[in-house]
Amino acid sequence: MDTAFDRDTAIRRIDGADNGRRSADGAGAADIASAHDGTGGENQALFAADIAPGWRAGRGPHGGYLAAMLLRAMCATVDDPQRTPRSLTIHYTRAPESGPIELLVTVEREGRSLSTLSARMQQGGRTTALALAAFSVPWTAPGANELPMPELAPPDAERRSTPKLFKGAPEFTRHLVMQPRVGAVPFAGSGAPMRIGGWTGLPEERPVDALSLALFCDAWFPPSFIALDSPAISPTIDLTIHFRQQISECDCDPAALCLSIFDTRLLHDGLFEEDGVIWAPDGTVLAQSRQLGIIMPTDKPVLQPAGIASDQDAS
Repeated sequence: MDTAFDRDTAIRRIDGADNGRRSADGAGAADIASAHDGTGGENQALFAADIAPGWRAGRGPHGGYLAAMLLRAMCATVDDPQRTPRSLTIHYTRAPESGPIELLVTVEREGRSLSTLSARMQQGGRTTALALAAFSVPWTAPGANELPMPELAPPDAERRSTPKLFKGAPEFTRHLVMQPRVGAVPFAGSGAPMRIGGWTGLPEERPVDALSLALFCDAWFPPSFIALDSPAISPTIDLTIHFRQQISECDCDPAALCLSIFDTRLLHDGLFEEDGVIWAPDGTVLAQSRQLGIIMPTDKPVLQPAGIASDQDAS
């Protein structure tokens, strides 16, 4: 697909058939692998990519954007349309800068139905993120769903973010469509529930898939900001995403905006959890997420309200 999102998360394989080629800083797949565990072989794949400018969020590139890039490398390594992403966990160890990065993917185990992979994102010889993922074929078992989609106003007629939502919003939000339906003004100490969300998508029409869901799972400002009375930023320690159903299984436009709702229940020791659910417009659960983040006070203007449009709180 030729969209800005796909171009900005593009990867280039530089091992395997191109084993003689080198990465951006001169290292090959075996070089990078041996620097960690002394191995390097057919179960590993090395990719080069470029962190595009314009995706900054706080101290570094947006975590969901990096998640999409890591997942793209893992999908390319599995290379099996029947074996789709089911789980992805990322630990962010260091904020990279815009520019070249390397992605080393290892197939830890490939069974008859499920593959387990690890991935390492590096820049300048330093690890910036570590990931684990599970890819699986469908399994046959009874189904049940106790995650009904909240009854909220539908998406706006025009595919664009709510105008003048916030002043000082991070630059990555320019790459998203965000139409709030749940939440309260951040940093106002209002005592409102720590819940935020709304209709979410990309500006260009593109079928929703695991890559875009990885981005959406980290798109909205942390619900914990609602409990604060002064500005802060929130680096992510770890992010886990469970991919539940594919948009192709839904009775809706595959490029339609998704409803994303995120909740926080505990803010302690400067740490908060954030649980998210993303629904297709027909109520199909597409993804669930959980992340652990840090509250870091800042004196910089962040998310100054310019009129947040929200519906009644979801039940």
